[in-house]
Amino acid sequence: MANFSGNKLRELRNQKQMSIAELSKRSEVSTGLISQIERDLVIPSVVSLWRLAQVLDTNIEYFFEETKEDDQVTIRNEDHKILVTHHNSSFYKMLSPNVKGRLLDLTEITLKSGCTYDHSPLAHSGEECGYVISGELTVYLNGKEYVLQKGDSIYFRSSLPHKYINRGTEDCVSIWAMTPAFF
Repeated sequence: MANFSGNKLRELRNQKQMSIAELSKRSEVSTGLISQIERDLVIPSVVSLWRLAQVLDTNIEYFFEETKEDDQVTIRNEDHKILVTHHNSSFYKMLSPNVKGRLLDLTEITLKSGCTYDHSPLAHSGEECGYVISGELTVYLNGKEYVLQKGDSIYFRSSLPHKYINRGTEDCVSIWAMTPAFF
């Protein structure tokens, strides 16, 4: 599993000569949370981390491990990077290689029972398509809820406000394709 480093956030923010207050305003992540992240007191949600990465002109993986600059086209089962968030209740297995210029992310997401992807819906550019492998997943999309069971899929434009919730009694595992690359 990849280890998160809040210090990398602080270093990049300082390189960009940006105060915590400015980063907070531009990313819509609170100054207190940014401070806690930089001191490795908390691991942020994927959405908060994505917002910070967007403002700092990088990707989420930057905060976990050094990226490889090779022409990797396959990833062996034991080599997939796994991001763990929400106090060990969400797991994101990166299925697409981290190569420069890629347009698509393919991710296996495991949400523990009772887990919400993020508290407020997120909207961004691109498209998403998800497929539920096991469990139940509620997708909150543009003010409506869609309950997906094993074998169900969903497609939507990412510009519609959305979030993922597991209200089921078992963990939910789903596969997601997202454009442009989110991670």
